[in-house]
Amino acid sequence: MSKSLKDMTLEELWELFPIVLSPHNPHWTEWAKEEIATLSAILSGFDIKIRHIGSTAIPDIMAKPIVDILVEIPPTTDKEAIRKIMEAAGYICMSASDERMSFNKGYTPEGYAERVFHIHFHHTGDNDEIYFRDYLISNPYVAKEYESIKLSLLPKFKHNRDAYTEAKTAFVKHICALAKSSQ
Repeated sequence: MSKSLKDMTLEELWELFPIVLSPHNPHWTEWAKEEIATLSAILSGFDIKIRHIGSTAIPDIMAKPIVDILVEIPPTTDKEAIRKIMEAAGYICMSASDERMSFNKGYTPEGYAERVFHIHFHHTGDNDEIYFRDYLISNPYVAKEYESIKLSLLPKFKHNRDAYTEAKTAFVKHICALAKSSQ
């Protein structure tokens, strides 16, 4: 009998869900549109803005086959109501604070489902991911540089998602600053 995801240690989860980089899949954009439509329907009573972010939104680079979606909400939004709606719709709350919430969908006790989503709730305007995405789309050579960084980190951090993300942080912050300064 397999363990429930809730009962697994972080190390067990990282082993079950290693970082995998896949060639760009055109289905990611369609899956994002479908998921955005689902989110728009279940969150229709809220003032939100929803967009596809992350590497799956950037053409022609390898990415973790996890579709990231940013949902911007006003700071006064009832986050507990959103959490209840998201959990009732089958999303797993991974983290929650006064300013951000994160939900996952597509993780099973057997591993990844065909479609995996990370849904990030941020306050309106807390959207560096949009600057990053748009800069990489507009600058394919920088997107390829980012891909190279990710590929170089994969062997060391395949089973440590936090360290993998942290190792990319300086590059991401640099690109966000460039993107903002060019606005």
